[in-house]
Amino acid sequence: MAHYFTESFDVADIQQFMRRALSLARKGIGKTSPNPAVGCVIVRNGEIIGQGWHRRAGTPHAEVHALRDAVGLAKGADVYVTLEPCSHFGKTPPCADALIEARVARVYVGMVDPNPKVAGRGIEKLRAAGIEVTIGVLEKECRVINRPFIKHVTTTLPFVTLKSAMTLDGKTATASCDSRWVTGEASRRLVHKLRGESDAIMVGIGTVLADDPQLTCRIRGGRDPQRVIIDSKLRTPLSAKVLTVDSGARTFIATIADDPAKIRAIEALGAEVLPCREKNGRVDLPDLMAKLGGRGIQSILLEGGAGLAGAMLDNQLIDRCLFFYAPKLVGGEGIGLFNGSGAGVMADAVPLGNIAVRRCGADIIVEGEPNYRCLPA
Repeated sequence: MAHYFTESFDVADIQQFMRRALSLARKGIGKTSPNPAVGCVIVRNGEIIGQGWHRRAGTPHAEVHALRDAVGLAKGADVYVTLEPCSHFGKTPPCADALIEARVARVYVGMVDPNPKVAGRGIEKLRAAGIEVTIGVLEKECRVINRPFIKHVTTTLPFVTLKSAMTLDGKTATASCDSRWVTGEASRRLVHKLRGESDAIMVGIGTVLADDPQLTCRIRGGRDPQRVIIDSKLRTPLSAKVLTVDSGARTFIATIADDPAKIRAIEALGAEVLPCREKNGRVDLPDLMAKLGGRGIQSILLEGGAGLAGAMLDNQLIDRCLFFYAPKLVGGEGIGLFNGSGAGVMADAVPLGNIAVRRCGADIIVEGEPNYRCLPA
């Protein structure tokens, strides 16, 4: 039997165990791409007897880890898993088959897998084996942790998070372009954590020329994201740190320039030059997103300057905003967050949904998702 989660169940207990599965799933964020982050717990008589999470693509999934942790006690137990168990052979066998073999009694699923290779087939397989399935437990929370996977598997495009540090009057730097440091140490540590959870970090050539950044994840145990530089005229110096930094992550230079000698020199340093379509004398950003998505990049942390941020907003390519506000005022002619055409009238301003506000040290973080569909046609 398969049905959707309703209030007729013991809501508190069911949500408690799914929240534990969610906390396990979060351990895999940034480590499982191109697979989703998934957590699983196995419960008997109200006690967790097994738990696990997907740790890295190509390794056992969350359900398998949880079954191993249950050491043969899963028969007749309840399983809570944040994403529908897979039903197909990939690099690992189907998790639905493992649960059937273990003879579990019930499976509570956070969300149906949007991957067309699964898309309900795992649930159907469990139901056909006589296992009761409940769908939609804490579905919103389960979807949030896998937003990049969901977007990429349904559109082949990456999920883009714009991160920006600003003063309370909306300045990202002073008029002299000084931006070190806008926010406090706690916020800077969190940004490096975000880098480690992202497939790629993206900036424009202006940031490379002004700051010569490494664009690495500088926290203990962190994973460097791939680096994407928007460089329409191929001005990246061969000495730039994004080309010479000691890192296992690749660097992509997106350009419209036709300079074979410079391209050869850049690629000799291990980077990949991505020729893109031209639009108004610059890299066509939708074309670049398609190319990056085609290379398996699911999530991008956008840290570029006002020009790139404005162009991404104008092209409706930003999926999530993370604004770090420091309790400071710059005033005067300080630099703002966006350049570009922007909204001509307030009615054309991009509304943000799913707003969340929290503290990070002395700073305030405002998170939201642009809702382009609400804009006038």
